[in-house]
Amino acid sequence: MIGRSLLLLAVLVLTGCAATPEKAQFRLGLTPGVDANNLLWPAGTAGEIPRYVFLGELTGENNFIKESSKSDKAKSAIARFLDIVIGEAPPMIMDRPQMGATDEAGRIYVTDMGRGSVFVFDGQAGVLSTWEKATGAASFISPVGIALGPEGRVYVADPELALVAQLDHEGHPLAPIGQGQLQRPTGIAYDASDGRLYVSDTGAHDVKIFDMAGNLLSTLGTRGEGPGEFNYPTHLAVRQEHLYVTDSMNARVQVFSTLTGHYLGPISRRGIRFGELVIPKGVAVDSEQNIYVVESYHDQLLIYNRRGEFLLPIGGVGEGPGNFHLPAGIWIDSRDRVYVADMLNSRVQVFQFLGGDEDDENR
Repeated sequence: MIGRSLLLLAVLVLTGCAATPEKAQFRLGLTPGVDANNLLWPAGTAGEIPRYVFLGELTGENNFIKESSKSDKAKSAIARFLDIVIGEAPPMIMDRPQMGATDEAGRIYVTDMGRGSVFVFDGQAGVLSTWEKATGAASFISPVGIALGPEGRVYVADPELALVAQLDHEGHPLAPIGQGQLQRPTGIAYDASDGRLYVSDTGAHDVKIFDMAGNLLSTLGTRGEGPGEFNYPTHLAVRQEHLYVTDSMNARVQVFSTLTGHYLGPISRRGIRFGELVIPKGVAVDSEQNIYVVESYHDQLLIYNRRGEFLLPIGGVGEGPGNFHLPAGIWIDSRDRVYVADMLNSRVQVFQFLGGDEDDENR
């Protein structure tokens, strides 16, 4: 009893010396010894013009670098003392990232199926947060799709809970969407032009459309292999009045009009050649309407132009920059930064789209 009292007193004395908390700077991680400027796609050989450069990766607390403060000596003493007594806490890192989104302030949200939570990288505040509550009573089990809505709201699809969690800007749960109407929701996309929320219901083989009040407005598609039909749809993207649906087990991406719901055509098809698909997952579109599809079976990111013509691949199985191991989701921010959830490598890789040239306008 006396020993525990002395231990508590020592902790209080040491912590009382640390008046200034450590600050942290947010940085994209990079494998030691790797020069990101040499990681270009295409590589720039044979007269090719590079279109993408590797920027780094997100893993978790490792992306926040603590700076020295005035009370550094006191903090070091505290750290050494607590390390001896209770051991050093390991950094919080992602396990199986699935999908993400980036808001206007630069906060990056990543769903993590392995951790059952949403990682929130707030670079301006220098803080990493993890959100675990899906509703007032339930925690996330398997969060996958994520989308950002009006008033800072965040929508997260959890197939195990069979609902879309609705959270405020600080991660506090609001009323869920689709409870009792969804079987296994995975992908999700928000269309700001008409305030609609698109949810791919993988278990029902369709896409359900909700308004902001959570009312089910309509359903798109049925199970099948024909145009406008689905076989386990997963990820979604909305861009310029187009809805992109990854029709995973039909090995294609289907495109629809968000204005009419009409089917507009496919992106790629099943096959083993470059540009063809086996098990596609994430889909996204950049500011020049290039279309990105994650081909999880071949561990690649495939890039097509606005007409669906194949341009180039990035990736292949591996752990280095630009390589993937069972990648999942993809999203693109307002600066045309391309984020790929590299699931089994427990990271998100970040690339910068450098833009096309004038000749690319007619691609």
